[in-house]
Amino acid sequence: MTAPTSQRLRCELCQVEIDCNNGIDQVLFSLGGAGTRSKLWVRVCRYLSNDEQKASCINQDATKRGEEQPGDRYDEAPPLDLGRANGGS
Repeated sequence: MTAPTSQRLRCELCQVEIDCNNGIDQVLFSLGGAGTRSKLWVRVCRYLSNDEQKASCINQDATKRGEEQPGDRYDEAPPLDLGRANGGS
């Protein structure tokens, strides 16, 4: 029987932690519940703007993050009523 392997990684850029436990990665966001690497990619990592940032990011490997899943993106914000629909100024 082999012992379970566990490792925790921290990204230098966004400070998120990824708990790697027996091949299953769980992203520990600073707010809210845990998520996946694909959720981290959709919400943070894909917006890196230069090669230096991308080289420092621990979530650039597409084979580790997998495909985008339902719920990875933020929900659309509801429309705001600014009081102008009825002739408000």
